[in-house]
Amino acid sequence: MPMATMLYLTVLALSITAVASDTPAATQYTNHTVGGASGWFFNTTTNTSSANYTTWAASQTFNLGDYLIFNTNTNQTVIQTYNETIYRSCVMDDASDDTFEYGGGNNQSGVPVMIPVPLTENGTNYYYSDADNAVQCQHGMAFQIVVNYGLGLPPSLVLPALAPYVDPPTASDVPSSGGGLRTNANLRWVVWDIMRFGACLFILLL
Repeated sequence: MPMATMLYLTVLALSITAVASDTPAATQYTNHTVGGASGWFFNTTTNTSSANYTTWAASQTFNLGDYLIFNTNTNQTVIQTYNETIYRSCVMDDASDDTFEYGGGNNQSGVPVMIPVPLTENGTNYYYSDADNAVQCQHGMAFQIVVNYGLGLPPSLVLPALAPYVDPPTASDVPSSGGGLRTNANLRWVVWDIMRFGACLFILLL
């Protein structure tokens, strides 16, 4: 092997090792308090956020299964999205299937809340507050993070697999007038409904 090629491969290997060492191996799941002691707040008088959330995020290492803890009140919102276009718009898109609002539903102003948000997707995750007609987001209430694989998702955050699709029942599958289940097809539908209900209940309990 020519000396120049060997030197190039050596430098490349050292560079990869250095990059890998920048992301410490995860040994446990971590709760990250957003903004540290400053929390997730916005001063409407000065139009400033209580912390520099971009700087805070740069000081953390995020992995699957970790949680973001938002210590805040109902004057701020917590929006999570995987869509950069929506993030940059600073507006909540109800029609998007990759954008979620946490802790909504309380119409009282200034009520203290603690909002835990699990990290369940690898890659770039975006967070912002769209309160005050997106003014908060536009003035610093926004940040993005990169989520590493780490230890992977814990069992508590892994959704159960749904049953495979089953063709709708035919006329012969309809219960007789005497009641009861006439065929195994009806039993499959009952089991399928139970599993769907269980999956929905699991999500609500997270």
